[in-house]
Amino acid sequence: MKRLALALGLIALAVAAPALAQQQMTDPEFRPTVARPAYAADGPMVVIDGAHRNFHTVDGRYAPFAALSRADGYRVRGGTTPFDAGGLDGVDVLVIANAGQPEGGGSAFTAPEIEAVEAWVEGGGSLLLIADHAPHGAAAEALAARFGVQMGKGYAFAMTGEADLTTNLSYPPEAFGAHPIMAGRSAEERVAGVTAFTGQTLEGPSGAETLLPMTVGAREAPDLPTLQALVDRLHSGAAPVDALGALSTPALPAQALAFRHGDGRVVVLGEAGMLSAQLVRYPDGRPHQRFGMNTAPGNVQFGLNIMHWLSGLLP
Repeated sequence: MKRLALALGLIALAVAAPALAQQQMTDPEFRPTVARPAYAADGPMVVIDGAHRNFHTVDGRYAPFAALSRADGYRVRGGTTPFDAGGLDGVDVLVIANAGQPEGGGSAFTAPEIEAVEAWVEGGGSLLLIADHAPHGAAAEALAARFGVQMGKGYAFAMTGEADLTTNLSYPPEAFGAHPIMAGRSAEERVAGVTAFTGQTLEGPSGAETLLPMTVGAREAPDLPTLQALVDRLHSGAAPVDALGALSTPALPAQALAFRHGDGRVVVLGEAGMLSAQLVRYPDGRPHQRFGMNTAPGNVQFGLNIMHWLSGLLP
């Protein structure tokens, strides 16, 4: 169960007090390069939202994704303005990664902002909406629902044995369909595999294509304490079918979706770490751990292909 313990440790850092969260940082050794950039200069404008208490921002935990996009020729900046007050002006691709709930809970976005984002996408804008495990699904739920996307809002996991589970979810190439994001523009750009680091599960609207299909038997716990309680019950010898039935629900069918909405395009991911490159340092001196694009090379191509599809380079 060392793998589960590591994954739970990473989750705990993501939602714990600031003193602990400071140990989770961008990996300073991750420096992405692109052999053949999609744009030589003046590529599409990508805005990574930072106006909604985001856990991942352009200068923070999504700096590696920003660096990868810039290496591919995109122009990238952070967003600091509400979407209904100029925050979408001049934007080609909007990236929202782990927006946070306001004090007291609820949606990260106001009703006018949700209206503005939908109208912008319908008019030809491209949206990459990323919402991780609880509480981020609840923060993004209202915006996702406007596009017909249902969010599980919990912690996704897969069983690896009768009493063991993992929250690190691997997607091999044989699981992928024929969507252009997975195929790329050439054989060299075909995604070789993707690793997600927990996250939630998703179900898309009619016509949405699944990019990352959940493994058979995958499930979702509503929150971290419940997930830990499930692990404890399984290890205490409880019947797996009873423990799973009491403390989790069947996963929704996907962890990544792509679809068109009006004249625009939408990709929704149920996990944010896959497009980051992070380093976790432990105060007690344990060896540090890396997760994201720095440990899963296939995630780099996945991120590039998502951007290529959203910017119209892929059909």
